[in-house]
Amino acid sequence: MRPSVLLFDIDGTLLHCGGAGRRALERAMEEHLGGAVRPEETWLSGMKLDGMTDRLIVREAMLAVGHPFEEALCDRILDTYADHLEQEIHGPGYEVLPGVPALLADLAAAGRTVGLCTGNIRRGARIKLGRGGLDRFFGFDDGGVYGFAGDGEAREHIVAAAVRRASARLGRALAPEEALVIGDTPRDVTAARAAGCPVLAVATGRFSVEALRAEGPDHVVPTLERAHVGALLGV
Repeated sequence: MRPSVLLFDIDGTLLHCGGAGRRALERAMEEHLGGAVRPEETWLSGMKLDGMTDRLIVREAMLAVGHPFEEALCDRILDTYADHLEQEIHGPGYEVLPGVPALLADLAAAGRTVGLCTGNIRRGARIKLGRGGLDRFFGFDDGGVYGFAGDGEAREHIVAAAVRRASARLGRALAPEEALVIGDTPRDVTAARAAGCPVLAVATGRFSVEALRAEGPDHVVPTLERAHVGALLGV
């Protein structure tokens, strides 16, 4: 069955930021919390961020050193993070991944409904997509279909929120199996499964085709280039 809506992850799926997000968040945490416990480390030293939501990253980093977690403080940290991200995103290493602009343009031309299902906060998502000119495909100013970090620390809650918003945009109740989640990490696969959605895994992040296939997605592709996904997505 052709999906009614396609929900894209951002980091490792649509683009690479060259570490801009990590640098911006480390700066924000240091501003609000001071230096990390050990001078040679940063707040995010040793953390593997793949597939984690922005809010969960802040929570885990604080709790790892015994700092009490507070929602209001987390909000302030993430606001500051977005401020720094606007600068850091212009550093080296930013890359829109192979096939992504063409795929999004094809989907737009075909009138397909696309959205975001990402652990980024909304402002961070727009900054990251904006540098590569991809934000125009996701309707940030006209009630687009989104699932962001603010919808929950667990990725399955983010998926469910995106499906609800897709239902509102389409004007009908959307069954989870009508929404295809597209992501690059095992967390994307497990979140989609928990929300009842099919999932397309793409090996443009840190995980290989073999590693992703072991998680049991519906489909695995090496990139989002048309040769790999055109027939699958109907474009």
